[in-house]
Amino acid sequence: MKTKLTKQLESTLYQYCLEQGAYVVEEVAMPADKGIVDTLSYQQLPDGQIEWRCYELKVTKADFHSKAKLSFIGHYNYFVLPQQLYLEVQSEIPDHIGVLIYRAFDQRALELAPQPLRTPGFLTVAKKAQRQDLQVEQTPLISHFITSLFREVDKAKRVKKGLQLYSDDQLFKELRKRASTGYDVYDPEQNLYDRFIDDTQNDAVTALQTELDARNAEYQTLKLKYQALTAPDLRDQLLALTTPIYVDGCMIC
Repeated sequence: MKTKLTKQLESTLYQYCLEQGAYVVEEVAMPADKGIVDTLSYQQLPDGQIEWRCYELKVTKADFHSKAKLSFIGHYNYFVLPQQLYLEVQSEIPDHIGVLIYRAFDQRALELAPQPLRTPGFLTVAKKAQRQDLQVEQTPLISHFITSLFREVDKAKRVKKGLQLYSDDQLFKELRKRASTGYDVYDPEQNLYDRFIDDTQNDAVTALQTELDARNAEYQTLKLKYQALTAPDLRDQLLALTTPIYVDGCMIC
């Protein structure tokens, strides 16, 4: 499972590549059994040439020293690292591999931003990558790139269509899985299960109150109709009692 920091690096790198004018996708399986690159970008240069860039994201020293294959097959290849990790491992980075440093925006910057920021932080070039020849055939690489793009488009379409695509059983299993990440007794509002139950109960109370109000209004209407049918109409008698009687021009009370 990706850590919060990994996701921050990933989303920031995605926006960084877009701003460079490149097409980008995460987790692309390389042809010729060259592993899986964290992020791959494709950019057509003004002279018509295609430029490929590979990015490997690392957030801890153990992650950096992982035995997982590094898929640095592009024309330019980069590590994307938090600043502190870069200081710890910079002597181990090959000369031809570049480095992008990630820095998170502080809370003050987020509050002062005139509009919501698209990324949680920003990237700076700590070390430029040296160009190398593409290490795989370009035609199958394009095919793998398109396959990964389709995967992301399919995921986006599923999200857009919403939860209607999933059965109740699938949704329940997902709720249980997310709830299993740990229960925070000190901050219940952060627990998915508690939030779900609270929302469900609030919706139920609101629905019941609406129904009760409607039935009370109906009851009052029926009550008035019943009283009109059963209560005697004394208006004529009251009118007779209050109307003066005249005999030979004299009023008799």
